[in-house]
Order: sequence, then structure tokens, then C-alpha cells
Amino acid sequence: MELKENMLASEVVAKGKLALKASRELVSKSTEEKNRALDLISEQLLKDKDDILTENQKDLQAGRERGLSEAVLDRIMLNEKRIKDMSHAIKLLIDLKDPIGETLESIEKENGMTIRKKRVPIGVIGMIYEARPNVTIDAATLSLKTGNAVILRGSSSAKYSNLSLVRSIHEALGRSAIPVDAVQLIEDTSRETAKELFQLNDYLDVLIPRGGKQLIETVIRESTVPVIETGAGNCHVYIDEFADRTMAENIVLNAKLQRPSVCNAIETVLIQKDWFIKHGVELLEKLRQNNVEIYGDKAVCEVLLEAKEADVSDWAAEYLALTVSVKVVKDVDEAIQHINEYGTKHSEAIITSSDENAQKFLTGVDASTVYHNVSTRFTDGFEFGYGAEIGISTQKLHARGPMGLNALTSTKFFVTGDGQIRE
Repeated sequence: MELKENMLASEVVAKGKLALKASRELVSKSTEEKNRALDLISEQLLKDKDDILTENQKDLQAGRERGLSEAVLDRIMLNEKRIKDMSHAIKLLIDLKDPIGETLESIEKENGMTIRKKRVPIGVIGMIYEARPNVTIDAATLSLKTGNAVILRGSSSAKYSNLSLVRSIHEALGRSAIPVDAVQLIEDTSRETAKELFQLNDYLDVLIPRGGKQLIETVIRESTVPVIETGAGNCHVYIDEFADRTMAENIVLNAKLQRPSVCNAIETVLIQKDWFIKHGVELLEKLRQNNVEIYGDKAVCEVLLEAKEADVSDWAAEYLALTVSVKVVKDVDEAIQHINEYGTKHSEAIITSSDENAQKFLTGVDASTVYHNVSTRFTDGFEFGYGAEIGISTQKLHARGPMGLNALTSTKFFVTGDGQIRE
């Protein structure tokens, strides 16, 4: 047992050392060199498409044998379109402005000294994530564009897919000016390697978990490396008494059905009582017609026999499936109170024609992204114009919401003069 733990530690530490060394080389690389590397990765993914899909099938088969849900299997699954989308997203990332070196502040002192605050890379980013192999590409390419090295630690459910994707990345980097060691993958997916990564302070500058609530809470609780909290999405739509019926139905159905397995899909619908009396049954029936399982409060269960009675666990649940909880509330204030108690500070929406109620909701709800008459499904780095995203931060410090290039930078002060001393 002790030998095994030492072997595990040696992989994590060894790759930490390689990533740290690579990060120190990366700081001197030009935008052109980084973009060239990204272009090579984009093309390599298409070239290796068949190999990647073969390895992905191994993960899917293993997942079915383990009884993974269809929602999880969907997150693991790659197909030709998804690989093409990943390649295209890298092309879009190349076109985005490189934030490194950008001057944020410039101060000219009376003594002739100049102080400039500039964006710089963070250094080495650790990424621990579940299921989705596309995160491997997003995390690696966003990190490289911003001059950061990255240590990736995916889950066992996507092990073969991640290995294949990193092989493609390394093949491309080998033909570029960017060090191959800038992208590291922890191949052992046991709990021990995760714990090792949590305390890799000598090599990691920040650790970003991306996955379910349990993973994120574990990382926050056990990590000694600074953490950016991302991902868990117990998102809500509140239908106000002044909501247009057609708009409300369209937004609710889109936010629940368009892709139920993602973190910006809604899990709870809150409905103002007067609107519910007029239109609630129609909305519930449309959800049922789309095979959505409904957990409801007393008012919902009284009008929909198929609904199951909701409890506290349902209000807090991130189903990531064709399941939704529905609650009837008195007004916008009760909706805000419910969301702030049970939400995960991800994405929340109000549907209303009342500017007063909309403003009260947008101001009062504590979340990274709030919507007025818009589906929550837009909380996404691509939709926000960031190209890809490394995650959606649900905390308030350093970064909040979809994390694009700027979120993967730090700042540094550059002071120049001609011999000034402080009197």
C-alpha cells in the first residue's frame, strides 16, 4: 500500500515539476507562437478524429456496464460533430485578443517614475473535472492562449477519451514553439491522485474543479491550493404574475429540454400564484408531454395527478435530467427568498413585463448571471463571446460567471524610472 501511494505521488509531483518548468518558458512566448500552436491542435483533432472516437467508445461501453445514467453518458459522448465543434472553437479562440501584456493602469508620478499594471499569466492551473472530455480541450487551449501551463485530472469515466485528446495535443505542440510539457494529464484517476493534486502548492497556482456538487464541495474542503469554485447549477426560472404566457412556456421548455444534462439547464420553476391559476396546468402538461418528471408542492400536486410531492431535497437538487421541481409562490419577494436559500449562485431568470419586478429580481438574486425574459441556457463562454470557457465561476472573488481568457490572468506592476529613491 505504501509503495502504491509513493508511485501515485511520484506521478503527480513529477508532472507538477514539468508543468512549472513549462510555465516559466511560456511567459516569453509571443501571441503568434501561441496561436500557431492552437491552430496545430485544431487541425490535429480533425486528423485524429477516428482514433478519438474509438477511445471514446471504450469509455461509453464501460459506462453502460457500470450503469451510468443517460445524462452522464451524454456528457461523456463524443461524435464527429462534437469534435468538429471543438476544433472550430479553437479557431475562434485564435481570433480573440491575447490579454497578456495588456496595460490596465498607467500612473505617471511627479518624480518621473512610471507605474504600469499589466495582465500576466497565472502560472500553473490545475483542472479536476468529471465526465466531459471536451473540458480537456477547453482547459488546455484557454490555458495556452493565456500563457499558462495546465495539469488536467479527469475522471475514470472519460479516461480513454482524455488520454487520446492529450496525445493529439502533444503531437501538435511537438511541432510548435510551445513546450509539450505545458499540458499535463494525470493518468491515474484514483482518489489518491486527487488528494495529491489538492495539496500540490509547490507547483500549482490555482485549482479549478468542474463537475457535480459533491466534487466541488470536496475540493473546497480538502484543497490547500487556492480554488475557483465552478459548475454546480441548481438554476431557476421564476414566472411572474405579469409574464406573457407564450414567452414563459417557450423559455421554460428551452431551459429544461434543450440540453438537460448541463449546469445552466433549469431544475426548478417558481410560478406566481395568480399566473399559476390562469396558465399553470397548460405549462405543466407541456412539460409532461415532453417526458419531464415533475415534483411539485401541494398546489401543483392538486392539479396534476402525475406530479410527485416535492420535499426539501428536491428544492436543492441538481437533477441534470428530464426532471423538474415546481413551486407556487406569492410574489417576486418569495421567489427571491427561495432562490437565495436553495440556488447555487449560477444562473437565474425572471419572466415578466414589469420593469419594477424585474429590477427587484435582478438586484436581489445572488447569482453569477441573472436573466430577464431570457433562457438560462445562454450562460456559456461561447455565447458570451469568450470563445470557449474553462468553467462558470459561482464565487465572487477573482472571477464570476463564464470564465474566458481574462479570468485566467493575474496582474503585475511594472515600475520604471531613472534612479528615483524614496526620501
